[in-house]
Amino acid sequence: MPDESTQSISIAADPRDIMAVIADFPNYPVWTGSVKRAEVLETGPDGRARRVAFVLDAGIVRDQYELAYDWSGDTRVEWRLTRGQMMRAQQGSYTLDPQAPGRTEVTYSLTVDLVIPMLGLLKRKAERVVMDTALKELKKRVEGLRV
Repeated sequence: MPDESTQSISIAADPRDIMAVIADFPNYPVWTGSVKRAEVLETGPDGRARRVAFVLDAGIVRDQYELAYDWSGDTRVEWRLTRGQMMRAQQGSYTLDPQAPGRTEVTYSLTVDLVIPMLGLLKRKAERVVMDTALKELKKRVEGLRV
């Protein structure tokens, strides 16, 4: 599998509030730029999604795929690709580390393997843009809900 990319951002909220936004898949089309649909296919005993189907439209990249999720309370969520068209594999995670009351460091890790070949440098740049955008959108959504 390709190399993992990782980025972090500080969000003015507690881990519980951030994880609530991450777990609210039906609202992803409201606050993300590229997710056009997110449908929970299966939930676990804790009420959180175990499998989610996505429709992605990020300009030149369009895909329909399904991810399986594993939750560790309000501190970590991991996912892996179970079905995709443009992706051969995807593994990712959000790790939430409380820094102070009302402030959390969120680390996003992602590994993607596409069906179509892409130069390593171009692929890493695309991953950085995707991760940077995802973290900024998450921060804006979480902090916007607190107002």
